[in-house]
Amino acid sequence: MSKMDNLRAMREAKYAAAQKRAADAPARPQAPVAPVAPPAPKRVEERAADAAGDLCGHRNMSGRTCTRERGHAAKSHRYS
Repeated sequence: MSKMDNLRAMREAKYAAAQKRAADAPARPQAPVAPVAPPAPKRVEERAADAAGDLCGHRNMSGRTCTRERGHAAKSHRYS
């Protein structure tokens, strides 16, 4: 036998042993079901929107929201 034939025979023997071990092994118990997580807390923007009601809602590039009233006359926005 050549070296490659020996390697192939060893690999096939290991595979057969692993298949036999898997067939003889007892069934694994089912994992317990995780409890349902509570809803995530609201973000700062959402809390500000709920508290004030009518906010501008304009968002800047970093995702912050304007806290001025809806339809404000000021050219700039106040982000928080």
